[in-house]
Amino acid sequence: MTAIKESSTIQENKRFVFDECPIAYAMDRIGGYWKPIILYHLLGGSKRYSEIRKCIPTITEKMLIQHLKQLENDQLIIREAKPIVPPHVTYSLTASGKALRPVLYALAEWVVEDSKITAKRISKDLKDFPVSV
Repeated sequence: MTAIKESSTIQENKRFVFDECPIAYAMDRIGGYWKPIILYHLLGGSKRYSEIRKCIPTITEKMLIQHLKQLENDQLIIREAKPIVPPHVTYSLTASGKALRPVLYALAEWVVEDSKITAKRISKDLKDFPVSV
C-alpha cells in the first residue's frame, strides 16, 4: 500500500468529520461491501482463509486479501499463521471485533424488518445469525 500523506486536505477533512460524527469513524473501519460480511462470518469463531473464501464465494481473492489486511490493521481481526508446511492461517475477531456483534445484529434486524416493508426476499433470518464463541 502507498503511504498516506497526513497533511493532505482529504486527511484533514477526514479528521474533522471523525471528530464531528462517530458514524464516519465506524464506516471508515467497517464500511464498504465486504468488511461487514467478513466480520459476520467470523462471529461464529475462527476460520481459515479457505473457509472464509467458501463462505463468500462471490468475493475475489484480491478483495478478500485486501479487506482481511485492512481489518487486521484496524485491529478488528487477528491473523494467526502457524509455521508448518503447508501454511495454516486462521482469522479470528479481536475483542474490538467481537464488540461489533450487537451492531451487526441490529443491522440484520433492520434488514429483516425492511425486507417486509419493501417486499425484498431475504433467504436468511435472525435464527441463522452466528452465535459468539
